[in-house]
Amino acid sequence: MSESSQDGVRSWTESMSARERIRAVAETLREPRSVNWISNQADTAWSTTNEELHALVEQGRVRRVGVGDTTLYEPDYTRLLFDEIRSLIEENSRDALRDELAAITGEIEAWKETYDVETWEDLEQSLADGDLSSAELRERRDVIAFWRENEEDRQLIKHALALYADVESAREYMTGAPDHATS
Repeated sequence: MSESSQDGVRSWTESMSARERIRAVAETLREPRSVNWISNQADTAWSTTNEELHALVEQGRVRRVGVGDTTLYEPDYTRLLFDEIRSLIEENSRDALRDELAAITGEIEAWKETYDVETWEDLEQSLADGDLSSAELRERRDVIAFWRENEEDRQLIKHALALYADVESAREYMTGAPDHATS
């Protein structure tokens, strides 16, 4: 193992506790995984991983999935979605979210014009053009990654804006709830 890889592993294990590493791995899975796999990725003992996964299931952050005789774990994607929307609402004003949505939309419109495409998928298809240099291929590949990320961010921001008034109303109601109880 190279010195920089050892530093990376040391950094991972020294900067986070075993349980934090397990949570980080479990909550970012793209597909269901076993205790063994998560334990290996988090560089933790199987027993610690198993205990933490059970706790995460009880907290509703991770779900158990049975595949045959095997138990696998995956994030609760619905909860993660709502947690992300909640963070956007709590950490940003409505105007800031609108501004970010406009900036993302402007960036996507510029890519559409620059590459004469309508979607990132169309841009991806253009990678097969034999006339592109390696630099152009890398540039387009980077734009595709940013475009896809922007599409995801745009969708989250739209959800946050759609729910913003409801969250504000609920917050106002809850902060005024003791007043209602005494009236």
